[in-house]
Amino acid sequence: MHDRIEEDAQGRRHALNACTSPCSIEQGMRIIGGKWTGTILWHLQDGPVRFNDLARIIAGASKKMITDRLRQLEAQGLVRREVMATSPVSVQYDLTELGRTALSFLDELRKWTESLPAAEPEDD
Repeated sequence: MHDRIEEDAQGRRHALNACTSPCSIEQGMRIIGGKWTGTILWHLQDGPVRFNDLARIIAGASKKMITDRLRQLEAQGLVRREVMATSPVSVQYDLTELGRTALSFLDELRKWTESLPAAEPEDD
């Protein structure tokens, strides 16, 4: 639902039909809007990836950040974690069916971003 904005007699703007709880966009951004979250999902699209390989692919993120995001994604049911019985033990991650549903709009975001005029990258 889109909110309507209305001005009162003093010229103050007020939202009509404002959400009392997070709207769908906000809820979605809470799930995948965290830094590196979309990137992690995107890099898991071709199948299971070992943690250290994922950390190398996403060179700008710390291992702690990647670990935190993977734990969140696993708790949300978007990513599956598998401990490999190898020596030394390794862990790999894969998308769940629910996680795969995010790929279509991440691809649309990629296309949209690539269509934008070239701009200087922002520092975080």
